Amino acid sequence: MASKPSIPKGTRDFSPAEVSKRQYIIQTIKANFEKFGFQPIETPSFENSDTLMGKYGEEGDRLIFKILNSGNFFYNKSKIELPESIEELQLNSAEKITLEQRIELNKFTGKISEKALRYDLTVPFARYVVQHQSEIEFPFKRYQIQPVWRADNPQKGRFREFFQCDADVVGSKSLWQEVELVQLYDTVFTALGLEGVTIKINNRKILSGIAEVIGASDKLIDFTVALDKLDKIGEDGVKKEMIEKGIAEDALVKVQPLFSFSGTFADKIAQLSELLSSSEEGMKGVEELKFICDNVAELGLSTAILDLDVTLARGLNYYTGAIFEVAAPKTVAMGSIGGGGRYDDLTGIFGLKNMSGVGISFGLDRIYLVLEELQLFPETVAATSKALFLNFGDKEALYASQAIQKLRKENIKVELYPDNVKVGKQFQYADKRLIPFAVLVGDQEITSNSYALKNLVTGEQVSVDFEGLKKALQA
Repeated sequence: MASKPSIPKGTRDFSPAEVSKRQYIIQTIKANFEKFGFQPIETPSFENSDTLMGKYGEEGDRLIFKILNSGNFFYNKSKIELPESIEELQLNSAEKITLEQRIELNKFTGKISEKALRYDLTVPFARYVVQHQSEIEFPFKRYQIQPVWRADNPQKGRFREFFQCDADVVGSKSLWQEVELVQLYDTVFTALGLEGVTIKINNRKILSGIAEVIGASDKLIDFTVALDKLDKIGEDGVKKEMIEKGIAEDALVKVQPLFSFSGTFADKIAQLSELLSSSEEGMKGVEELKFICDNVAELGLSTAILDLDVTLARGLNYYTGAIFEVAAPKTVAMGSIGGGGRYDDLTGIFGLKNMSGVGISFGLDRIYLVLEELQLFPETVAATSKALFLNFGDKEALYASQAIQKLRKENIKVELYPDNVKVGKQFQYADKRLIPFAVLVGDQEITSNSYALKNLVTGEQVSVDFEGLKKALQA
């Protein structure tokens, strides 16, 4: 008996309706990327392992899918010798592996796997910029919409294969890029009908300045990780965690205003200016945020809200300036639906120094879930045809096909039922496919050069000529 077919954990099949909705989101994002001057690139689904490894920290490196070398490599058993130190190691057990064993295992992995599936689009983009720098005009504005893979533990909202939708500018330190990216977020979400998203912004220099003011620059990560939990565990919980991490109690008194940080963007800028007045780095961050805020306010946003959030601390390993995160409207319980930031030396990992960049991404899967929950997908977003021409025989099918050919030239989605079977079965097919109209053609219609158009929702049926048919199906 054949085994039941299945797909790997953390991957998904998408139905025609789901694909249509996903393509609607992607096309909306893509159209606005191009409207803002971003150019498309694509990179291979897999890269050389040394391109990816060591770029995401130890946790990220563990989640990279490695590809086994092909060819006759595995048929030559003399080449596959486990290092002695790990020969007996049961890697699937709870046994801890030593540093020596990990090094040996990595060496062995390198022998049997020289390539890996891309973990994100950012590192391949950095590789692309360095490799093609002589062909690129800087500043280079690129967008990329492709799948990525992570060997993560699958759970709700977390997959092993998913799409990223990124837009980045490299080769410019101008803060006008950040202003434009805020506008881009606003434009895309407005176009999707998702009004009232909050674009949260912070700056790495502000976080560094706060840590400097309290004399805990060496504990920047501990400080920001704890501060990021303010909404979840409250002021007392955050202070307790900071003290446990070795931050002095008297230092926390200096940043007390952070625990009741509120008001308009301008109010928050004023509070930060006072708090960080003794930190040169911190004041740089304040000036950068003020520039972005003032210009966005002058230009205006359509439906989004720009908010300064000092607890925002994503990407501290690589962001050096602005940090972005987009929150869905408060009526929906959902994590961030977008994020990004400024990085000063992304291409430095491949030898091209001092190439500043800034970028944002859109969370396709989460945006889909939000639009679905709020019922914001237009009714026109469907994989189905607008009308099904019923089949009453070859003569009628030919007459129908001539109309179908002309309708398709007008970009109207229509199709002919391929078999001359009972009419009830054809109507049932249209019903299950959610096709809104049926077109019936018999001797009478052929003689009078007309068509019987039946609305499958209301049941109404009318006789129309070709122009009437076209007009009805274009509506």
